[in-house]
Amino acid sequence: MSSASPIAAEPTITPALVAEHGLKPDEYQRILALIGREPTITELGIFSAMWNEHCSYKSSKRWLRTLPTRGPRVVYGPGENAGVVDIGDGQVVVFKMESHNHPSYIEPYQGAATGVGGILRDVFTMGARPIAAMNALFFGAPDHPKTQHLVSGVVGGIGGYGNSFGVPTIAGMVMFDPRYNGNILVNAFAAGLADRDAIFTSQAEGIGRPVVYLGSKTGRDGIHGATMASAAFGGEDSDEKRPTVQVGDPFAEKLLLEACLELMASGAVVAIQDMGAAGLTSSAVEMGAKGNLGIRLDLDRVPTREERMTAYEMMLSESQERMLMVLHADKEAEAAAIFRKWGLDFAIVGETTDDLRFRIIHGGHEVANLPIKDLGDQAPEYDRPWEAPEAHAPVLADTLAEPADYGATLLKLIGSPDVASRRWVWEQYDHLVQGNTVQRPGGDAGVVRIDGTTKALAFTTDVTPRYCAADPFEGAKQAVAETWRNLSAVGAEPLAITDNLNFGNPERPAIMGEFVAAIRGIDAACRALAYPVVSGNVSLYNETDGVGIPPTPTIGGVGLLPDHRAMATVALKTEGEAILLIGADGHHLGRSIYLRDVAGRDEGAPPPVDLDAERAAGDLVRRLIRQGKVTACHDISDGGLIVAVAEMAMAGGVGAIVTAPGGVNRLGWLFGEDQARYVVTCRPEDAAAILEAAGLAGVPGRSIGLTGGDSVGVAGLFGVSLAKLRAAHENWFPSMMAAG
Repeated sequence: MSSASPIAAEPTITPALVAEHGLKPDEYQRILALIGREPTITELGIFSAMWNEHCSYKSSKRWLRTLPTRGPRVVYGPGENAGVVDIGDGQVVVFKMESHNHPSYIEPYQGAATGVGGILRDVFTMGARPIAAMNALFFGAPDHPKTQHLVSGVVGGIGGYGNSFGVPTIAGMVMFDPRYNGNILVNAFAAGLADRDAIFTSQAEGIGRPVVYLGSKTGRDGIHGATMASAAFGGEDSDEKRPTVQVGDPFAEKLLLEACLELMASGAVVAIQDMGAAGLTSSAVEMGAKGNLGIRLDLDRVPTREERMTAYEMMLSESQERMLMVLHADKEAEAAAIFRKWGLDFAIVGETTDDLRFRIIHGGHEVANLPIKDLGDQAPEYDRPWEAPEAHAPVLADTLAEPADYGATLLKLIGSPDVASRRWVWEQYDHLVQGNTVQRPGGDAGVVRIDGTTKALAFTTDVTPRYCAADPFEGAKQAVAETWRNLSAVGAEPLAITDNLNFGNPERPAIMGEFVAAIRGIDAACRALAYPVVSGNVSLYNETDGVGIPPTPTIGGVGLLPDHRAMATVALKTEGEAILLIGADGHHLGRSIYLRDVAGRDEGAPPPVDLDAERAAGDLVRRLIRQGKVTACHDISDGGLIVAVAEMAMAGGVGAIVTAPGGVNRLGWLFGEDQARYVVTCRPEDAAAILEAAGLAGVPGRSIGLTGGDSVGVAGLFGVSLAKLRAAHENWFPSMMAAG
């Protein structure tokens, strides 16, 4: 149905109304100067949508410009709906990660579900068919009253949308920390595959071409969603904000995918933009502004599912499963037939113009007439004051007493909130749909083969918030480096990253200092590893009543395997194989799982990241995997070396006994979280050649034990049965969800 309705009386624009729209007094004065008059209520809503933090990046863009975004494989970097990277043979991988934090705290199922739906649209808007999804989830303390409800809803929403749409969810992470009690994080990733010569962008071209609305009808859900995402929570206001959360329909999205890809193949599409944050407003403005064109919209032609919607409501609605396109005029009939075949709305709602104006017609009246370029180009850009984060002294193993019972300590760590199995989570996701998943969740990276080839793509997400809270620079470096290790550990060449930068209130200099330090850490790591940033998202104001989250710069990494048959996994394969440590011995325990969960001390500096060592070790491990010399591989991270060995043993059902070398501190060697390190296994006859290759590459390495038996331990010190390890590892998450 169409929604023509009488024009309501314009409300008076008061300072209170301006503030309700998330605009500061000086920003409103900037609007008055740009348009030379008081805005209409619809125009105020448009400026609110385009100038909020979520859409304009006004606090972050000066720092984002410093990141490396180019490389020999990069086709499109930041600025489009998703990044595009060449993978050879005329194909590209298209990927991005975005946040849906505030909506998921308010309404966890729909918030998470529509986060998945939005990121999938970002990918297929570019002309790519989605082939993989991931997520990074950060919840409050396991015993917090809201945590079970939030975990259940978020996981249900991710599975419900992704499974119904038909995309495998193949990797991700889940972490718990009391600092997320009032503001959880839900970061969603999607990747798709496309031909390099069939990529579509959002830049409109040509004057007088039809602007077409596609997909589901517009409702009142999600109004002010982008503005809400650009503000901190206060008090118990989450219920009041529930109407700003969108409702998703994965089956409609599947139809939209197929219709869009068919329409793109027809040659009808000039430009395409997903109606995501700020809905019809941002999609129309971005298409016109990028093409140096104006846009005229007639809202009386917009398909709606609710009666008497105002222009303000239609322009700010964030109803899901909608697209805006500019089409070749001679292809209108063909395009309409395709969409009607798929049972979706198709409506010509406007046209491109040559006047660089954004004009909105409703009820036969012009309700907005704004300079289209200024809506984006003239958005405020702040160089906010920032304070350098406090430095912390390292905590080295030789300053700590050894535990009385190493076996009990290993069991405690294996069953701790940050290390325990996430099987309860990922078994609710369909990770096998499409039939191309060759490495499932639970390893270092998910891997999906590319139809018709031996090639495969590897995907991983990572960040360690406790490191970032102590040192955002080193913590952000570590997040990038760990995705590099995760990809290398399966044998994949790391290609590029997408980032999701989650922080508190940037108007506080301490928080802005965390952001600046993290950007510098990402920059240093990406440059040293030749690992560019091709897409991403910034989520600020993640705090409640002035209490912010720990800085959480989540990194999503994508890698390429030339032959998935040479891929490595974490599982030990058989008895009698050599266990090798690739990298230096451990001794850093600052901010480690051991120090926090066993010693009860959350202090010190995180382990430093030597980027030259990371690159050398990763290149070596990848080469050894591709040569077939490595039978299992796992990077060393949370919990240190012995936890990595235990995870490998549990995955393969084969025990492992290691021997601590003389002259090292056993505590640091076993539980230190020093970086640039891997545990690999090999045939005994290959061990000497591997260690020789490590020496030639300038990478430390040593033989540390043998696989076999039914326990994990250290010779002469302790042993824990695989049965006990599995019970501790697998039972924590189900027990947490069943508690109470």
